[in-house]
Amino acid sequence: MENRIAPRSGTAFILKKKQRLKVIDPQGEQVSDIYCLNLNEKQEFLSSGRSLDYNESIAFGQGSLLYSNKSNVMLEIVEDTVQHHDFLLTPCSKDTFRHFYPNETPVPGCHGNLVEAFKEYDIPEHYIGTTFNIFMNVDVNGEGRISVLPPTSKAGDYTIFEAKMDLIVGLTACSAGESNNFSYKPIHYTILDPL
Repeated sequence: MENRIAPRSGTAFILKKKQRLKVIDPQGEQVSDIYCLNLNEKQEFLSSGRSLDYNESIAFGQGSLLYSNKSNVMLEIVEDTVQHHDFLLTPCSKDTFRHFYPNETPVPGCHGNLVEAFKEYDIPEHYIGTTFNIFMNVDVNGEGRISVLPPTSKAGDYTIFEAKMDLIVGLTACSAGESNNFSYKPIHYTILDPL
């Protein structure tokens, strides 16, 4: 069954070991932030730093492994029609909006939406770190300067992750204008049983 995350919102759910999560961009150019924690030990959670280190790259696509703060593999990207994602930038928040969009009314952003979604699982806010930003197009130039560009994802593009442990997963339809080419759209996802 395909589930829908409304624009600028988020959800959380359990993904069991060996299940696969298919995250779909139904309309194109829409980022989705994913974050996860070990279902049985919530103090183990997704780590951007470990993942960048162990993959020896800032580029992630099919075959990439996403690691925890305890150096265990949490997710593997097993299929990917985009091959362009970000694991450098923190999830957008009210503070992000105040910083980058001072003339807009701040919204909870992906961070706030994850905080709300994770309440069901008693996950404290300070456990939420840097998210893996599916479909996000971040460029780093030769001087190290970061630019957020429109996503390269087209309507129907998807990424499939395989769980390497039992997980609590948070997933959003990103709220930040620049990340989504200033158009807010839904994200779809499906949980697939092991092959």
